[in-house]
Amino acid sequence: MDHTNPFRAALHEERPPDPCVIVIFGATGDLAGRKLFPAIVHLARAGAMPEQWALVGVSRRALSDGDLRTLLVQSAARFAPELSQGDRVSREADNRLFSCREDLESGAPFRELPTLLNRLEKSHATRGNVLFYLSVPPVSYEPIVRSIAASALSRSSDAWRRIIVEKPVGHDLPSALALHRALDAAFSEDQIYRIDHYMGKETVQNILVLRLANTIMEPLWNSHFIDHVQITASETLGVESRAGYYDGTGALRDMIQNHLLQTLAMIAMEPPATLSPEAIRDEKQKVLRAVRPLTEAHLTQFIVRAQYAAGSSGDVNVPAYRAESGVRVDSTTETFCALRLWVDNWRWHGVPFYLRTGKRLPKRVTEIAIQFRPVPHMVFETTPVDLVQPNVLSIRIQPNEGITLKFMAKSPGHEIRLRPVDMEFRYGTSFGGRIGDAYEQLLLDAMQGDMMLFARRDSVEQSWHILAPVLDAWAEGRGGPLLHYPAGSWGPPEADALLRADGREWRDL
Repeated sequence: MDHTNPFRAALHEERPPDPCVIVIFGATGDLAGRKLFPAIVHLARAGAMPEQWALVGVSRRALSDGDLRTLLVQSAARFAPELSQGDRVSREADNRLFSCREDLESGAPFRELPTLLNRLEKSHATRGNVLFYLSVPPVSYEPIVRSIAASALSRSSDAWRRIIVEKPVGHDLPSALALHRALDAAFSEDQIYRIDHYMGKETVQNILVLRLANTIMEPLWNSHFIDHVQITASETLGVESRAGYYDGTGALRDMIQNHLLQTLAMIAMEPPATLSPEAIRDEKQKVLRAVRPLTEAHLTQFIVRAQYAAGSSGDVNVPAYRAESGVRVDSTTETFCALRLWVDNWRWHGVPFYLRTGKRLPKRVTEIAIQFRPVPHMVFETTPVDLVQPNVLSIRIQPNEGITLKFMAKSPGHEIRLRPVDMEFRYGTSFGGRIGDAYEQLLLDAMQGDMMLFARRDSVEQSWHILAPVLDAWAEGRGGPLLHYPAGSWGPPEADALLRADGREWRDL
């Protein structure tokens, strides 16, 4: 088993998961094929799966067990080619994969799944433990949860039952509350695992280790030394085949409400008393509750929204968002969003947090940049030095995961000339080998009952509460115009103006 996870190492958790059945609703969908199947095979190869386990793929259409195994092998070959070595992937699936056809929309009791789970409990010694995974469109969440409850599958007196809910958890605050009521009717809070795959990424997890295991960091982690924080998640791809989902969602809901706000909370949280899941989730919730409410005046001052127009991605001409297949020709869905937030507490008083995300940008990169305040007194004014650049700690989440500290150094020579240099840490260079996918970590955590990296109900609802004024204004045609930017650019000029108004610039990525 891979024990490079800093949290797991700190907690000395090396126990294998309990025997269980993993039930994936939507087994023929994109997420299962692209992420879940390869993750399960990787865990099996690493010896991280339970000694006794089985996988049930639930879908609307009829599949044989053999069809499901073929699907798993094909998914591994396409999305994890390092797994495709002879028939080894097939052997991982032998006698462990089972297909089940069910109606996922009615909310009625399941017909086949209860019987299959009872059979697997005996044949595979799973002890009745079941991990349900909602790998389906959000509209199917509530009916499936009702069917689980109606089939008496959500609780067991002598086994654990858990459910993983993919983002987005709701479309807005009212729908999130409705989904939570449906989940509460079937499961208790300690059974519900709201997944955000960004939290499973090694570099995001390393934020707490960077801060709390190094005395040179935590004393500087406050408004006395930090000027501002930038969090960027950029994509080169357009909407691709996701228009049916994305055109009713947009960048604010798709990325900022979950990934970027959770990342902000991880950066800004107070040191927890322990590394217990609840201690960490308590501190993250305190940060979200301290985010300054967005008022009507803020909608044009602090937020920029835009949609990509025709342009180029690399050397390829690409169409405008409204010309993409499945997108409404009059769509007002934003594919780019930048905003400025404030965390109103003692640690972060006066420190702006700038968040931006967008599609059809020049690079695929996710980065947290912490820029420190400039030196208080310029002692180099009698030298050829024109400018002392501020120190920047950049945490690269993807690609090329690692951490870089930029600082000033003297260039060789008789005169004092300064230039910025980088001190770099790269996961691949320092540790070697393969960095596990976030879904591997999160699936393993869910099987072990570790909720540390999963969102709690109150933090999900608070994230929606933060953004509710923006979403309401946009729905009513308020909150400033929908701008446009050429595909392949870094967004509209107004996004640059958002920082320049404060005397700052977006980092050149």
